[in-house]
Amino acid sequence: MKRTTLSLIAGATALAAVTGFAALTAPDGTAAPEAKTTTRLPVERAGLVCPVPSTSEVAETLYTSYTPTGTGTGAGSAAGKAEPPTALLRTAAGATPSGGTGKTGKTPKAAKAPATVTAPGKPVTAEAEGASVPALTGSATGALAPGWTVQQTTVVPAGGARGLLGLGCGVPDTDFWFPAASTAKDRQDYVHLTNPDDTAAVADIELYGPEGLLKSQFTEGIPVPARSTVPVLLSTLTSEAGRKDVTVHVTTRSGRVGAAVAAADDKLGSDWIAPAADPASSAVLPGIPADATSVRLVAFAPGEEDADLKVQLVTASGTIVPAGADSLHVKSGMTAAADLPDLTRGAVGSLLLTPSDPKKPTPVVAALQVVRGKGANTEIAFIPATAAVSARATVADNRAKGSTLSLTAPDAEARVKVTASAGSAGGTPVSRTVTVKAGTTTVLTDLVPGGLKGSYALTVEPLSGGKVHAARTLALPEDGVPMFTVQTFVDDRGTVEVPSAHQDLGVLD
Repeated sequence: MKRTTLSLIAGATALAAVTGFAALTAPDGTAAPEAKTTTRLPVERAGLVCPVPSTSEVAETLYTSYTPTGTGTGAGSAAGKAEPPTALLRTAAGATPSGGTGKTGKTPKAAKAPATVTAPGKPVTAEAEGASVPALTGSATGALAPGWTVQQTTVVPAGGARGLLGLGCGVPDTDFWFPAASTAKDRQDYVHLTNPDDTAAVADIELYGPEGLLKSQFTEGIPVPARSTVPVLLSTLTSEAGRKDVTVHVTTRSGRVGAAVAAADDKLGSDWIAPAADPASSAVLPGIPADATSVRLVAFAPGEEDADLKVQLVTASGTIVPAGADSLHVKSGMTAAADLPDLTRGAVGSLLLTPSDPKKPTPVVAALQVVRGKGANTEIAFIPATAAVSARATVADNRAKGSTLSLTAPDAEARVKVTASAGSAGGTPVSRTVTVKAGTTTVLTDLVPGGLKGSYALTVEPLSGGKVHAARTLALPEDGVPMFTVQTFVDDRGTVEVPSAHQDLGVLD
């Protein structure tokens, strides 16, 4: 009788730290005994993709790259070799939308990508201008991998895509939901598919309107070449164009992609629609601005059962039912929408969707279309349903003025730590412990680094109590237009669960 060596344990642990999954087997191929205990280790590699920021010649884009402090060292590689940590974005091939069904324009000249992050705790920024800025793919390794985030913020001061467009560059995946998209005549919505890998990916796109699945063409088997991007204009995919409320479902047959929807309204402005949280029977949509002049809820039920939802607004003083909009019926396989007039009444709030009958929970996906301003001076943004922050989440690119953090605890009181990082050009980080009462939304506007120069990152870490959902609103008014964008906090996956090193992997000869 003899036992496997510790190298098997170390190798499997390193693999899990990189991929999030490790399967242990004995040398003879038999399955090793199931782990009795697990531990969490910092990830050693993280990948992100940033879509083409704009097709406008007057667009100005700021990239902010940041890794928070405090998640282990992340030193070394999966093979056990010490490697210098890196966090770098690179240009993807074929990157500008051409207004068709996935074809791309000429490959643009290489634009300056965000500078490499050199140490956790300090944001690094880079600027880009015009319509030739390409999509970007990248990865972070070692100590810079846990929690690495990149924020893409674009100002388009004039034209059909006028607005402030904000997006946290996404993690590649195989399944995405986008409620609140549109194929209406006054909307130009592109879904951007970006492949960060060395092998081609194949994606499918399904569109669902108020009557169900839209008749579509060119939506199956869309090839996304290695390390490239494919923008697809939604209105070209269906003969049933002109639909105001559409839910987009992106999946991959092979490979993985990053996905986001760029929405431009001829009258209201433009912004990104980020992926909504996975289908669930309850949903939280945090951070509706206090001065929102229009809020539209869009929901979709992907299962075989209809969903009856109770609609509530979570405010600073408690949870209330909006007048005239206390419920929403969502038919199976169909998109439902409801306008919520005078929703916030001058106070930041978050929308809470729960089953009308707790005994009949039905999974849904949801998002909000939010408008600020009136007449010709309007701006649009989107708030997808977002999962609670389980360990830590960060939104980069905050400014000394114009940043509002919303923290919502829908069920039970919660304590969270909020950290404002050092500035990209100088400043001292500050932290604050915040208690969010059950059924309320807490708003922070004054947590700014000391001596701030440049932009900074906000990091939220739950400490105790119930679940917390968070969003950041960035307002940058220009020429009378109340430009704004809202980014929800998505858990940064900075650690991964792996078998404990003391696990007994003994096997017989």
